[in-house]
Amino acid sequence: MRVAPESLRCVSGSLVAVTRKRRVAASHGALDYLTSVLSSKVYDVAIESPLQHAVKLSERLGVDLWMKREDLQPVFSFKLRGAYNMMAKLSGEQLESGVICSSAGNHAQGVALSAKRLGCDAVVVMPVTTPEIKWRSAERLGATVVLEGDSYEEAQSYAKLRCVQEGRTFVPPFDHPDVIAGQGTIGMEIVRQLKGRPLHAVFVPVGGGGLIAGIAAYVKRVRPEVKIIGVEPSDANAMALSLCHGQRVMLEHVGGFADGVAVKAVGEETFRLCRDHLDGIVLVGRDAICVSIKDMFEEKRSILEPAGALALAGAGAYCKYYGLRGETVVAITSGANMNFDQLRLVTELANAGHKRESVLAATSAKRAF
Repeated sequence: MRVAPESLRCVSGSLVAVTRKRRVAASHGALDYLTSVLSSKVYDVAIESPLQHAVKLSERLGVDLWMKREDLQPVFSFKLRGAYNMMAKLSGEQLESGVICSSAGNHAQGVALSAKRLGCDAVVVMPVTTPEIKWRSAERLGATVVLEGDSYEEAQSYAKLRCVQEGRTFVPPFDHPDVIAGQGTIGMEIVRQLKGRPLHAVFVPVGGGGLIAGIAAYVKRVRPEVKIIGVEPSDANAMALSLCHGQRVMLEHVGGFADGVAVKAVGEETFRLCRDHLDGIVLVGRDAICVSIKDMFEEKRSILEPAGALALAGAGAYCKYYGLRGETVVAITSGANMNFDQLRLVTELANAGHKRESVLAATSAKRAF
């Protein structure tokens, strides 16, 4: 089912409803995911990222806002958790044959670092539009980088074809149980780091759905009262539209500003888990994302990439829309791989988002005589 992103319109901060099938007492495989998360091997390469209090944002929003700092991982993104958890389970023969992946950038770095740690050859395929900082980083980690196609879907098609031709193992960026479980360790850490204190919601950026599926599968099993809320750009809202229609959809086109979440279709397994466990999706625009990048700089002197600031933008919009007060919320700051030359645009849009200035464009028609 092909749909346009703009077919879904809602007020920023409001929850997009989830269309569910009749639910059973326990979602299929829920206990398996809990076990997989608890036994994950991610800490061979990943750190337990800190959960930091956002003092200024908390005061402004009237809530107790905490940030799960996945942007502080060795590759500046959460993606290495899932990649390594899957690759660490490959046989010696599979590792000898090498791996291949398609990625918008951060997954590629996770695969490259995991391959380096496990001693196997890695090829990473990324769209030609991928920020240089991302593909250069994967290259420095020892992977062979191939830039192919104008979108993630085109890069994926090429990677899967080459996978068959060369006998490599394909490492998917989100739609695999081991990848999902690896990302789910973030949910496990949040629950442990909060030490039992009340928690209203966890806000998670959504692309293909691996991160939020893993977090939801764990948190809803051990803390079912906690809301799991996804955040997507309004022009890259494949999960929101899929949850609205009750089935996976394909976006006709997708915005690329937040390139880390710019996918046209979510995964089969990630959709199933999200349909069963999510409390809703919040959509935000580019201005709100840029405001959150600026907020993060003023809060912690750190610069997030657009996809990395997505959850912060969604948390702020949700708290304002519903008038939330005094509650504890967590936002995942998921990545910090942004080209330096993109900062000028971010600054302009952030100021527009704060209503401090307007960005205007004008055209002039000239008549020829």
